[in-house]
Amino acid sequence: MMYDVAIDGQTHRLGLDRTENGWSCRLDGLDIAVDAVLARPDVLSLRIGNRVFEVKCERVGSETHFWVGSRRFSVEVRDPRSWRGRVRASDEQGPKKLTAPMPGKVVRILVGPGSEIQAGAGVLVVEAMKMQNEVKSPKKGTIQKILVNVGAAVNAGEVLAIVE
Repeated sequence: MMYDVAIDGQTHRLGLDRTENGWSCRLDGLDIAVDAVLARPDVLSLRIGNRVFEVKCERVGSETHFWVGSRRFSVEVRDPRSWRGRVRASDEQGPKKLTAPMPGKVVRILVGPGSEIQAGAGVLVVEAMKMQNEVKSPKKGTIQKILVNVGAAVNAGEVLAIVE
């Protein structure tokens, strides 16, 4: 999964892929050996090479800040495909699959099967590294199926629901 990550205004390209041993990370075209462990809520322990960092996540309104030691960084993560996908999906007919944007855990289901829904309305919430991400409907329609339950662990790209 590719992301554009802006750290204090400087944009980087980040590729994250799940492997059987953890994560594969590519930052601005360079492969980086990273091991990540959620130490406690909102605190991630990262090992990059032989160095270990404690990263604290803080949400202030709509902004996200990461603290590494005593340094604060303003962070914005964007999936470069998200706008393109929303525009294309809203114009198309037929059933649409809602997929997990990243690996995580389903923490809330906002609507049930058979519910009428507007384009852009929230369907369910996936939590990853203590950050909650609302999965939204790509089109106006009816929820045909919810394929996961609250508490389910999901992988990036896994189908969560179908909107018809």
